[in-house]
Amino acid sequence: SQAETLQAGQSGIVVLDRTPFYAESGGQAGDCGVLQTADGARFEVRDTTKQGAAFLHHGVLTTGRLAVGASVSAQVEPGIRQATALNHSATHLLHAAMRQVLGEHVEQKGSLVESSRLRFDFSHFEPVSREQLREIEQIVNAQIRANSAVGVEVTDMETARARGAMALFGEKYGDEVRVLTMGGDFSVELCGGTHVGRTG
Repeated sequence: SQAETLQAGQSGIVVLDRTPFYAESGGQAGDCGVLQTADGARFEVRDTTKQGAAFLHHGVLTTGRLAVGASVSAQVEPGIRQATALNHSATHLLHAAMRQVLGEHVEQKGSLVESSRLRFDFSHFEPVSREQLREIEQIVNAQIRANSAVGVEVTDMETARARGAMALFGEKYGDEVRVLTMGGDFSVELCGGTHVGRTG
């Protein structure tokens, strides 16, 4: 139920008119961080999710009082954001390497990207052999060592398809899409998540 205020020690969900926090989407975990007011209220954001167009900041008010209409400064926890971005970029390199070694039929069927780990679900008609796994690992490591710039371009779907961008498992895309490239054209995917600036 909607509340007008939160007191110190209370858990809740805060909705802002705009936010730098990334909300859980496409397998990537939501951001953590802090919302603070000038008079000392501190809300620790432990997760961020989406409900329709609204971003929901889940957490606990550790000090002060937070009321509807208050102005806050929003600070994403940079270490967690960066670690999550590393793992998200790694899923793109992994996906491209798997398609190169196992075949173009390989498709991502889901993923989990957090600050501490990644999980990559995919379709294939047989178990991946130890030799294939070693080859995939070598290809990903070569892309990391190359330390190439990661490209981000916002364009229309037709242009993205012409570039060879992969659209994943029936996700809904709008008129404008975000195309992420790594290693030149080694990996070209549509993605709205947070990523590194270079593959290294």
